[in-house]
Amino acid sequence: MPTSMYTKDEKVLCFHHEILYDAKILDVRHQDGDKKNPLEFLVHYKGWKNTWDDWVLEDRLRKATEENRELAANLRREVETSTRRNAKTNKNKRALSDRDSVRDSEERGSSVPGRGNKRSKGENDIEKEEAFHTRPSIRIVMPDNLKALIVDDWERVTKNSSVVKLPAEKTIRQIFQDWRSEEEPKRKGNRIDMDVLDEVIAGMMEYFDKMLDKILLYRYERPQYRMLRKKHQPNPGEGPVDVYGAEHLIRLFSLLPELLAQTNMDLQSTQRLREELSKFSLWLSKHSEKYFRTEYIPVEETYEKSPKATKSAR
Repeated sequence: MPTSMYTKDEKVLCFHHEILYDAKILDVRHQDGDKKNPLEFLVHYKGWKNTWDDWVLEDRLRKATEENRELAANLRREVETSTRRNAKTNKNKRALSDRDSVRDSEERGSSVPGRGNKRSKGENDIEKEEAFHTRPSIRIVMPDNLKALIVDDWERVTKNSSVVKLPAEKTIRQIFQDWRSEEEPKRKGNRIDMDVLDEVIAGMMEYFDKMLDKILLYRYERPQYRMLRKKHQPNPGEGPVDVYGAEHLIRLFSLLPELLAQTNMDLQSTQRLREELSKFSLWLSKHSEKYFRTEYIPVEETYEKSPKATKSAR
């Protein structure tokens, strides 16, 4: 028989699209009146009219903890920022569209062969672009101090020709393990929440290992990466997440919205992933002094000064 960690009259947070709202559970019942079916909850959103009261499944509810309230506030800010950015982008697109319409009117008056086919292709490209932008987005909360650390890291590597000393004192695997250890007591009694957490952690570590050499390394770091691969043969089950640390991890997080937009995730999966990654981002922000090191070393100290190595660093 399905059970729940939520009860009637409990004050909770409830997802409505991408935002968490304050709500209260007015009633609890089994879906379709069948006790074998999952429970669903009648929620009233604080400050909303009763006409917005809605029956929702448990996966849309969150406990009204300070941590979840902080997440809700950050998700709201991210959505508002994205909305303003999209409005500005759409305004620019409309201006360009108007300008193109004028140009197309002029072109239709000409008898240049192939003009019509060229325009048709452009319309197809626009349709593809619009389809891409309508996919579910992963707007991960990125606190300001993490954004600043990304910029500082970029300047040290690209402008000062320095790299983080590796292996990291706190590796990415250790960072995720620490987060899991802190999250586990909060999710006690909810096996689904823990399964989601473990799946997200495993997925992010696998994603990092695959993306590191492809898009996460700057030019000056590649000799270091090649040298580490040559000198250290990883044990079975180990990889870059056992060598690199927080500095490289947040590079992945900054690129995830674009990377994940290219996947075929459904809206529910997208929403849950965004929530978990945003929670981790906020947690990492609070513990930034523990996981981000300031020790950078000159590129030359990471590999032998052979002509070939020196050439590859340029």
